[in-house]
Amino acid sequence: MGLLDGLRVLDLTMWRPGPYATQLLAQQGADVIKVEPPGGEPMRMFRGHFDLLNQHKRSIALDLKDAAGRARCLDLAAGAEVFVEGFRPGVADRLGVGHEALLALNPGLVYCSLSGYGADGSLSAVPGHDVNYRAYAGALLDGTPSHELPVADMAAATMAAFAISAACLKARATGIGERVDLGMADVMAHWVGTAPEMPTAGSGGPVPGYGVYTAKDGGQVALGVVSEERLWAATCRALGLTEHVDVPFAERLGRVRELDAAVADAIARLGRDEAVDLLDAAGAPVAPVLARAEMMAHHHFQARGVIGDGTVGAPFRTAVHPGLPPGPVAELDEHRGQGW
Repeated sequence: MGLLDGLRVLDLTMWRPGPYATQLLAQQGADVIKVEPPGGEPMRMFRGHFDLLNQHKRSIALDLKDAAGRARCLDLAAGAEVFVEGFRPGVADRLGVGHEALLALNPGLVYCSLSGYGADGSLSAVPGHDVNYRAYAGALLDGTPSHELPVADMAAATMAAFAISAACLKARATGIGERVDLGMADVMAHWVGTAPEMPTAGSGGPVPGYGVYTAKDGGQVALGVVSEERLWAATCRALGLTEHVDVPFAERLGRVRELDAAVADAIARLGRDEAVDLLDAAGAPVAPVLARAEMMAHHHFQARGVIGDGTVGAPFRTAVHPGLPPGPVAELDEHRGQGW
């Protein structure tokens, strides 16, 4: 019995954003029917990616350009509580499954449209993918940490809103409260787990001891020292930089290049895992820069259920109504004829 057990979701989305959104719902118990075009969603050609985003859903193939297919879709929408589509603006209307048509059919329906630039505005009709949206949004990173969007912060906040909303829905229905356990690293691991590859990290940072540093063996180490005196001191002690242990933050800001170079040189004399072990033992804010395969095998994410058996679980944990573990992916049109 998940947080969203019994929630009926009709999913007409393809590729990544919509399927990931509806999989989050399915992992918490929602009944998701995935409506695919004849021949299936194009992403099925990339099963390694498709399967990560479409677990715990049913599949029905419908041709919305055909009267019978459209009628079947409307019949399902009449009994759904949520409808999600990812068409370009105006396409859903032309297919007869637009917002106004479905609300007239089902006044209580939650209708969600996912598109690149929104349903209106000067860019609404412009085609694109992730790189285009990030470029327009000023979020196409240039590789320098000082200009990075705080993705972990923002992702965790968004995921928390989702988890809280889901828990509130269940609490209202059952009178039973919930504890949401959400780790920022869990969310990041979940994101990376659903992507085939991750770009190589950059290096350098706005203050000494903040950034990505290359070790002797070519591995990389991420340090997160900002203003904290104790974290700076721990880093210096671990790396043998005793002459810099007591340099205060204000002074460090004026000696960024010099002090950061000292940190980089010290790490460059160590292997990645050796540097991580030394820094971690000293209490420094350190992490190895893991490849996707390393992250997928990491005991922390395995133990928390974010990753399991080479696929992704739920990105947060609940105590009373646990989400579903990694599960099956429907074959195209496997659930033909089924309803709610």
